[in-house]
Amino acid sequence: MTAPQGWSKSDWRSRPRVQMPDYPDTAALASVEGRLAQYPPLVFAGEARRLKRELGAVARGEAFLLQGGDCAESFAQFSADTIRDTFKIMLQMAMVLTYGAKVPVVKVGRMAGQFAKPRSAPTEMKDGVELPSYRGDIINELEFTAKARIPDPQRMLHAYTQAAASLNLVRAFSTGGFADIHRVHSWTLGFTDGDDTARYRDMANRIQDSLDFMSAAGLTGETNHELSTVEFYTSHEALLLEYEEALTRVDSTSGKWLAGSGHMIWIGDRTRQPDGAHVEFARGVQNPIGLKCGPTITPEDMKGLMTTLNPENEDGRLTLIVRFGAGRIGDHLPRLIRIVQEEGANVVWSCDPMHGNTIKSDSGYKTRPFDSILREVQEFFAIHRAEGTVPGGVHFEMTGQDVTECTGGVRAVTDKDLSSRYHTACDPRLNASQSLELAFLVAEELSAMQSASRAVDQVKASHGHEW
Repeated sequence: MTAPQGWSKSDWRSRPRVQMPDYPDTAALASVEGRLAQYPPLVFAGEARRLKRELGAVARGEAFLLQGGDCAESFAQFSADTIRDTFKIMLQMAMVLTYGAKVPVVKVGRMAGQFAKPRSAPTEMKDGVELPSYRGDIINELEFTAKARIPDPQRMLHAYTQAAASLNLVRAFSTGGFADIHRVHSWTLGFTDGDDTARYRDMANRIQDSLDFMSAAGLTGETNHELSTVEFYTSHEALLLEYEEALTRVDSTSGKWLAGSGHMIWIGDRTRQPDGAHVEFARGVQNPIGLKCGPTITPEDMKGLMTTLNPENEDGRLTLIVRFGAGRIGDHLPRLIRIVQEEGANVVWSCDPMHGNTIKSDSGYKTRPFDSILREVQEFFAIHRAEGTVPGGVHFEMTGQDVTECTGGVRAVTDKDLSSRYHTACDPRLNASQSLELAFLVAEELSAMQSASRAVDQVKASHGHEW
């Protein structure tokens, strides 16, 4: 990708902006931006280019994308254990998905930058008091007081420090032996020990058989570096553009701009205005870009956004993250697929089954039913099978912690359970058990697709030129 001619990392400032705070102290904001501009980037151009190549393989059906992590990272809940547990469950999910898909799994965390959140309303009301909405720890505080809700630019420096520490630990986990393939699967075997997870035990045992064969053949983490290390990337919604601009750098090896805040950034469904600030910023950086697509996206918007964000039609540059809801995805996804096909666009198709399935429980908590999440993923695969296109990945809001925020799953979380460990600052997340169960169920879908594809190939081969 060549940088757009005449593009500057501050050009977004002349475009309409939404879902961003107005800082009352502009001098303090300028000071923070200046300091951030002197800090090292959190990620490097070579890493972003490698992720783009791997996403190109996803688009061709030669790999599968697993993207997951916190809905919004918290300053208060930040710890090494939290990072470790989310990283651990993503490795477990990736191993199960690799077995089902028979292709590599590209692992992208919603971490080390996922601090800002769009909100459905600019203010919220409690007990007759109206205050600005909480927009994520990088902007203001969750506490419901007038002072806490004032946007504070100093919080960007805190976010940078936490992101740098998170990345440092993830990189150590990725290469220091924690990610050894045999260790990862031993954790998964523990999940399938119970009577309620017996249906997943057969697949887990088949994975174990494969690992035992590899060990017998001398393929271990000690002899093969690839079996004890992983590539792990970070991603977040590029919502707070002052932060994004300050960390954007020119890559010295290519002369292209890089958003140094994370390997992959995405544009939300609420901020994808074709003439808006977020699209203007994202179009100029070389990182892989995600685009959230909800029910309101029009054919004209889709065509224009694909042209703007991926003018050279690069493999792996653009990931379309669809979010419609169970029972509604069939009303929207087929038309988007046909638009992409008509345009000849190279995209990765990914399913976000979280945002379209958010409900308010009888107990008053915002939640997401496990069955609805699963149903949307299954419908996503079915539609792609019908259209002859590649269902490239899944995108989950999840945590490695034992929270009770989404209902359902084999270790059933009920409406009454939600209050016991409801820790999210924004949206409900899948817990570790629910996340791994979903991985097994998605792996079953992928395995069925692999079997169907092999059957078609066999029929073609048997018919020869008559096919």
